[in-house]
Amino acid sequence: MNAPSRPACPVRRPVPARAAALFAGISCVAGLPGLAQAQVWPAKPIRMIVPFPPAGSTDIFGRLAGDALSRQLGVPVVIENRGGAGGNIGLAVAAKAPADGYNIAMFTVAQSIAPSVFPKLEYDPVRDFVPVTLIARLPSILLVHPSLPVRNVKDLLALMRRNPGALNYASTGPGTSPHMLMEMFLMMAGVKAVHIPYKGAGPALIDQFAGLVEMGFTTGIGPSLEAARSGKLRAIAVSTAERYAAMPDLPPVSDTVPGFDGSSWQGVVAPAATPREIVTRLNAELARYIRSPEGRERIAQQGGTPVGNSSDEFAAFIAAEVARWGKVAKAARVRIE
Repeated sequence: MNAPSRPACPVRRPVPARAAALFAGISCVAGLPGLAQAQVWPAKPIRMIVPFPPAGSTDIFGRLAGDALSRQLGVPVVIENRGGAGGNIGLAVAAKAPADGYNIAMFTVAQSIAPSVFPKLEYDPVRDFVPVTLIARLPSILLVHPSLPVRNVKDLLALMRRNPGALNYASTGPGTSPHMLMEMFLMMAGVKAVHIPYKGAGPALIDQFAGLVEMGFTTGIGPSLEAARSGKLRAIAVSTAERYAAMPDLPPVSDTVPGFDGSSWQGVVAPAATPREIVTRLNAELARYIRSPEGRERIAQQGGTPVGNSSDEFAAFIAAEVARWGKVAKAARVRIE
């Protein structure tokens, strides 16, 4: 005769009803992978993909954010630069990364422009990411060569209307922020100019210094300020609706072209399925740093205006930017094959 089998989980004494309910609750929580993960997160280093090369504006802001998260969360944040194709290569990698809270990425105005100018994009800037927060907005400066007889936007527009299509403008390449800003300016002001694209801000500024190109928006605040203060170029307006603290006497373009408002910006996103609890924690930690005295000072040193908004607010901002630049790209027929 076979001995009776032993129960899998022997019970030595009755379990009180309240304790049984508690154990059942714990078991249920443990059975929810997302929630259980969020409770122990972070338990290992976090990877931040920066979709541009080292030493640029996005890299600088990414390292500021990464350093803040590392200190506040107690784990390393490893910066991985994946430059190329205007940031599209790095963001395609980020979109396919595991949505486990250990992969985040920098996200810029370039990614809101990309869907309208690149016919084939390996990611969707709205569908494939969950926004964490907007770190900062950065103005662009409208610079003209001193040989032009203009002191402000009103003078510039008058000159352009007298000589349609006679002036050239520089950009850092087709579909980049300086290109799209100038196209929006031309469209809203009802004037024409010739686009001269360059491979980066450095070559563009060199030809502007030489007077080979008469004007352009530049997103490099440091070089812009230096060029304006040295007299090599003349700063006549700022692209944002508000004035820029470092150059408070410089009026916004919108003073002359009502409704004009364009800026470069830097933010953080995560793959779309990242648990909401983790996104909320990332948002809280980054916003705390961005709004701190140290964060505000470090961001201002890079020419930025601190933001630190909510995930939902950043999502609405991205959607609005995609729509805005889509209209500009269509009107200007900007398409990169």
